[in-house]
Amino acid sequence: SFIAIALLPVFGTDFGKGAVRWYSLGFASVQPSEFLKLVAILVTADLLSRRAGQMNHRRNTLYPLAAIGAIGAGLCMAQGDLGSAIVLGAVVFAIAWIAGVPFAPMALMGSVATAAGLFFVLSSQARTDRFTAFTDVTGNKDRLAWQTYQGYVSMASGGISGSGIGGSKTKLGYLPYAHSDFIFAIIADELGMLGAGAVIGGVMMLVWFGVQTALAAPDRYGMLIAGGVASWFGVQAIVNLGGVTGLMPVTGLTLPFFSAGGSSLFVSMAAAGLLLSVARRAGSRVGRTASRT
Repeated sequence: SFIAIALLPVFGTDFGKGAVRWYSLGFASVQPSEFLKLVAILVTADLLSRRAGQMNHRRNTLYPLAAIGAIGAGLCMAQGDLGSAIVLGAVVFAIAWIAGVPFAPMALMGSVATAAGLFFVLSSQARTDRFTAFTDVTGNKDRLAWQTYQGYVSMASGGISGSGIGGSKTKLGYLPYAHSDFIFAIIADELGMLGAGAVIGGVMMLVWFGVQTALAAPDRYGMLIAGGVASWFGVQAIVNLGGVTGLMPVTGLTLPFFSAGGSSLFVSMAAAGLLLSVARRAGSRVGRTASRT
């Protein structure tokens, strides 16, 4: 209900691109889909941890699992936020895979989700044009792919060592959303290939830490939470970096811990806190086991 309220004209705010993703509080704005990702992880992990012996049971496990993904992604798409819908669906899918849900129902749910996403994109010609603009950035650089093209210019300007902190020219009105969606292009400009590589390496280390935490988790619920958080950070970073580099459509997703945005940073920090909590409990279990031996 929290995210659905944003669909009402009285509450929802459109800051551009036709997506009503925010509540405007006057002094600040809140993006409810960011909170929904964390809620989806917790609810999915709770469901699949309690139904550990019923992974193939339709009524008790598969239907509720499909409902979590469908309702969450559907609410995001209703706001015009395809990027969050993709991440939320991918995270639910990843947790289901970690939990041991059989391949056949996962393939069916994945096919239905893909078809729904394609229908959403193809239902509007303007949306289709924006979604496919990345396939010809040079040809669309004057309008649909302007942001991606300016991101290219920004990244190319950085070279190996970069132009220095504050030295980027494209962020001075040329590159839209330079502080949020396309922050990676500015990092590559000011810190060069070395800085860009450090950012990618940092994200990979965070995902690796999440995977290792899931493997060492003291219980099934902690394992699924850690795996869900790791997959969330990984998928969202891939979608963001893919859009900036022109390998994927631009969806308006933030780069976790780097992009400006209070909702994104707050929820990312909360998710990292959950990851650290699971890791601490795993460490405590290892310590108790060692002391017994």
